[in-house]
Amino acid sequence: MGILSSTVSLTRYRVNGSFSDAPIEHVEEGIRKFKIQDIDNEPSELSVGWTSLFDPFNPDFEGSSFLVASFFVFSLRIDKKSVPVKVINKYVDIEEKKRLAESGREFLSKNEKKQLKDDVKNILLMKVPSVPNIFDIIWDYDTNRLWFFSTQKAANEELESLFLKSFNISLIKLFPYTLADFELGLSDAEKDLLLKLKPESFME
Repeated sequence: MGILSSTVSLTRYRVNGSFSDAPIEHVEEGIRKFKIQDIDNEPSELSVGWTSLFDPFNPDFEGSSFLVASFFVFSLRIDKKSVPVKVINKYVDIEEKKRLAESGREFLSKNEKKQLKDDVKNILLMKVPSVPNIFDIIWDYDTNRLWFFSTQKAANEELESLFLKSFNISLIKLFPYTLADFELGLSDAEKDLLLKLKPESFME
């Protein structure tokens, strides 16, 4: 689900830092350097990178397409491939018997079997199209706020890791504890009390 969906799920973040100058240029450099790499026709299982919110399958970011008014808007794209284990085992068995027949041997060594399985898996991965997952982002640079349109744990972890790598700035997830810490102007004593709070269950 993205910004333009009828229903959305989102995670709020505090952007823990800023650029000394020219933020637009720095953001453009980061998203271009770590834009999504296509893994169709490649033996890779996973690709993670930035893409355009408006044209997610053409991540060129031409003409500052990531800038809307004072907001940076772009998307995180996670492409995945998978081949069922039973399919891999099927072709490993076929190829193993073929090699034994051609060589006249009775068995393959442990290393040969491992290499054979890796080769078969890579060949199959090259034939499988990747499945794209796209998660939209709105970054309000002036207020150090970012909205990520997903609550999936794996997607949020990929976002936090790639954001730090791309911009050398970390993200802090906002939830009741962090919101209280950042926005209520708590004293040191009150912050100590906040850290000691524990969730209460209202279910019997």
